[in-house]
Amino acid sequence: MVKNGYSQKDKSDRAVLNVRRTVSYIVLAILTVICLFSFYILIINASRSHPEIQKGFSAMPGKSLRINFNSLMSNDNLPVLRGILNSLLVSGGCAVLTTYFSALTAYAIHAYNFRFRKAAFYFILMIMMVPTQVTALGFVRQMNAMKLMDSFIPLILPSIAAPTVFFFMKQYMEGALPLEIVDAARIDGSGEFHTFNFVVMPILKPAMAVQAIFAFVTAWNNYFIPNLILQSKMKKTLPILIAQLRSADFLKFDMGQVYMMIAISILPVIVVYLCLSRFIVAGVALGSVKG
Repeated sequence: MVKNGYSQKDKSDRAVLNVRRTVSYIVLAILTVICLFSFYILIINASRSHPEIQKGFSAMPGKSLRINFNSLMSNDNLPVLRGILNSLLVSGGCAVLTTYFSALTAYAIHAYNFRFRKAAFYFILMIMMVPTQVTALGFVRQMNAMKLMDSFIPLILPSIAAPTVFFFMKQYMEGALPLEIVDAARIDGSGEFHTFNFVVMPILKPAMAVQAIFAFVTAWNNYFIPNLILQSKMKKTLPILIAQLRSADFLKFDMGQVYMMIAISILPVIVVYLCLSRFIVAGVALGSVKG
């Protein structure tokens, strides 16, 4: 029976759809609260003093935010601003080199049909399975022999070789980069690097934005290799400074400063995500349209 243009079945389907949508929103809201709760606790504890933090959890902010910030900035043993600049330099350089050269390598494997194409692809995947800790000792000895210790070069330049990012870009190209576009650019007289930079890269923007965020966060949080390479106080990155602050003796240890420094350290990551999030949203929308 049809009444007012809608059948009973249509009304039932709409009701089921509304229930599913409501449940989805509730689940997403719960997951959002869970994800943001740790950040909330971080901000709250950054505004509390060390004795207040030792008393336990509090949902209300304290009154020591400025005190913790001033104490942290006035600490001569912890050059926080210099550490932020060092981390920005290393993380930004790693993000740029990782995304560009991984996309370039993936483009070479995807667009060119040469003899050892599959062998090169599987070789890169084999490298991806080697843990960083296995090669750390040899890497440090090599950098020492090349007189590159206490330098940012060993932290930035090796990021050109990023097998995980390469694999992601290769898989993305298979679904989003038709070779007909590359062939058309070649017919129009475009060179290979010009084709990649001005034809291929605009198509890869969503994938490169995602990998740039991951590469930036990974380099920003990296403690193991920088701690082995960097020695002077003015070249240390934020994770090393946070570890130094956390490992201070009991009389000088201040949890308020630790939380304040961690809060400061996550701000650049949030800014990078906000700047690149529009490319991620555009990529999701593009994928849904293609689907």
